Amino acid sequence: MKHILNALKLVMPPKMVREALALYGTLETIGTRDNPTIVNWAKETKTTDDDWYTKDSIAWCGLFMAVVAQRAGKAVPRECLRALSWAEFGTKVSVAMLGDVLVFTRKGGGHVGLYVGESVDSYFVLGGNQSDKVCIARILKSRLHSIRRPIYEIGQPESVKQYFYTNTGGVSNNEA
Repeated sequence: MKHILNALKLVMPPKMVREALALYGTLETIGTRDNPTIVNWAKETKTTDDDWYTKDSIAWCGLFMAVVAQRAGKAVPRECLRALSWAEFGTKVSVAMLGDVLVFTRKGGGHVGLYVGESVDSYFVLGGNQSDKVCIARILKSRLHSIRRPIYEIGQPESVKQYFYTNTGGVSNNEA
């Protein structure tokens, strides 16, 4: 997905995309240890009062979105750790554009990430807990549940538009 990363360097992406790119490559720790960066996002975003988020093996796509949105100055959904709760974020739109929050369904739940492009059959999604890391994944459009546009206080950035790419890499089927 290097071609998409290179393309993003040529535009001034919305702040949520810039915040997400700053975390690109963050990895879940394999085994019994945990990546403290991911675990500390729950404390940073104050997404839980009972400190239950203590392991990076707990699904963290919603947590990733919460830290990105909060750092970008956006309000997060009440149950932001649940991917499907992001279907209440911002405003509903029918056409995905750069920086929009894409909510997907999957067996056993949902997944959430940011639109950074699309092909005929897929979205390219910048998100967390995709192959246990922050990366860009290709997700079929048929799994889309909702498209939500962040609220822009001083006008929508010029870069918020559709971006089309050819398919590269395999399709993600389960982001858990």
